[in-house]
This record gives sequence, C-alpha cells and structure tokens, in this order.
Amino acid sequence: MTLSLWGYLWVALTIFVAYFARGMSGFGACMIAVPLMAFVMPLQQAVPLCSLLAFTLFIGLLARDRHLIDWPELKRLIPPTLIGTALALWLFSVLDNRILVTALGIFLIVYAAYMLAASLLKWGDLRCGPAWAWPAGGVGGFFDTLFGGGGGSLAVIYINARGVARAAFRITVVALWFIELLARIGGYAWAGFYTAETLAMSVFLLPVIWAATVLGERLSNRLDSEMFSRLLAVMLAASGISLLAR
Repeated sequence: MTLSLWGYLWVALTIFVAYFARGMSGFGACMIAVPLMAFVMPLQQAVPLCSLLAFTLFIGLLARDRHLIDWPELKRLIPPTLIGTALALWLFSVLDNRILVTALGIFLIVYAAYMLAASLLKWGDLRCGPAWAWPAGGVGGFFDTLFGGGGGSLAVIYINARGVARAAFRITVVALWFIELLARIGGYAWAGFYTAETLAMSVFLLPVIWAATVLGERLSNRLDSEMFSRLLAVMLAASGISLLAR
C-alpha cells in the first residue's frame, strides 16, 4: 500500500508520540502506534513495521543494560511466549484486515479498562509464583503478535509480581520482547508482510524513535506514573472506539 505525503507525516507523528510515551513508561510504544497507524494503512503493514522499529530500539537497550537481566525469570518466560507467538502468527496471516481492526478496537477498550482498574486497585503490589510465567508469557506473546502490543503488559505484571528490582525489571522485559520480536519478524517476513516500502519507511523512522525515546526518558521523572497510566488508558479507549466506528 502506497501512502500519500500526509500519510507518511501521520505515521512519523504517531511513531514520535508512541516512543516518547515508551521512553517515559518503559513500554507501550506499539500499543499506541498501531491503532493510530491503522487509520492510514492495513494492520498487516502497521504491525510488522512497528515490530521492526521496536526491534532496532531493543538492540541498543540490550547492548547498554544486558548485564542487569534477571536470567531465571527470562528463561521461564521464553517458551510460553514463543508458543503464543506462533499461534498468533498463523491467525495474523489468515484473518481479513477488517476482522483484525474490529478485534483490535475491542481489545483496546478492554485493555484500557484493565489499565484503569490496575491503577485504582494497585495490582502492581501483587506477588506470584514462577508457574504464572506460562499464562503470562503465552497470552502475552499471542496478543503482542496479533495486535503489535498489549500482551506484553502481562509479562510486566508477572516480572513485577516476582519482586524483580526496578533496573533489572526494565531490561528483563526488553530482553523477553527482543526474543519475541525475533520470532515475530521472522514470521511476518515468511508470510510476505515486509515490502520495499515498509523497509524504507522503517529506515526513515529510526531517527524519530531514538529522538522520541531519549526525550521521553529525560522527562520520565516529571510526570506522576499513575496519572500517566490513566491518561494512556483513556487514549487507548478512544482509539478503540474510533476504530470500531470507522
């Protein structure tokens, strides 16, 4: 699908906002970007593009902080995550774009409700055993692959509930998503979702994601985390409603 100039500008602005938010919170870039990009391109183009951009960012983050990874927790999460990813790749390749957009709209509304509930009920204070790695990784990998994001929050909840220190927490989540993205990008490429236009667009957007990420990280301590989470939930709900109303 060839975009107009305004389409390219919309994608660039969307990516900047999404990665600025990711720099502030540590996650959520594709969850913000994909539904907004769905207004100008099919999900079968938006999700692979966002996945490729996230992958390039995670290479840099891992090179910087890999020594902080919590390896036992990462090893527990990898097998179920890859299983969920494989199942979603099959669905992604066979479902019609209209069905995917409708499913994404519903998912965003449900996910936004969950974010608000988690913020109000303080679910971040929960603790769990290692067996929860299987549902967290499997379901998370499935939704990440199908919609470009959202499912990763289950891994965030699981690792946080395991009591992992903050510095190790962030890079362990990044390491898991890096491995998941390897599988996802391979699957998208095998299914033929990477076109010359998609690859060229990813190169064009690389400076945008790095600038937005650096700016977001520098401003991350100036906004209350709970307020940010609630604002993000409202924005995701609005995106979901807009997609359903198309």
